[in-house]
Amino acid sequence: MIKQFFRKKKPDASVSVDMNKQRRYEALVRAWHRDLYRYAYWLCHDPHVAEDLVQETCLRAWRSLDSLQDDNAAKSWLITILRRENARRFERKQLDLVDIDDYAIADTQQQGNDAELEQQMLRQQIMKLAPEYREPLVLQIMAGFSGDEIADILGLNRNTVMTRLFRARNQLKEQLEQQSERRDQQNG
Repeated sequence: MIKQFFRKKKPDASVSVDMNKQRRYEALVRAWHRDLYRYAYWLCHDPHVAEDLVQETCLRAWRSLDSLQDDNAAKSWLITILRRENARRFERKQLDLVDIDDYAIADTQQQGNDAELEQQMLRQQIMKLAPEYREPLVLQIMAGFSGDEIADILGLNRNTVMTRLFRARNQLKEQLEQQSERRDQQNG
């Protein structure tokens, strides 16, 4: 009986498969965690919600890691999971809507330096874009995706994505020019 216990055992195939899955998963998370968090933060503007989104994304990625066939597509695959998790967040939670015109909103942020104000102004103008223009622009600017990758993530044709990026930049340029003109008129 003791001899049987100490004899050489054959490795269990399921354990080695799980170890390979574990290593692959850890490599993916290590490589793309920061990009996922940055994009999640851009979507929700709340560090805690962004962390939760990334955690849920990683959990779903672990569960469906076998469906990822090409590791070169991992970043867009993970971003797609993150986008869907963000959408699920709104499906689960019904928010009370109010008419924004009924409320006065005070500016509670302290005036920062010019670069911070310009960044904030640019972010506000980007958020005013229609979602079909805003999302490809954010994916390109914040996450550094190419037109082909954005097309895969959004499930669109590459030409459609390139057109939307072009229109988004033009709309953003017009908004910034109009805002600049208004400031010039206010300053005299």
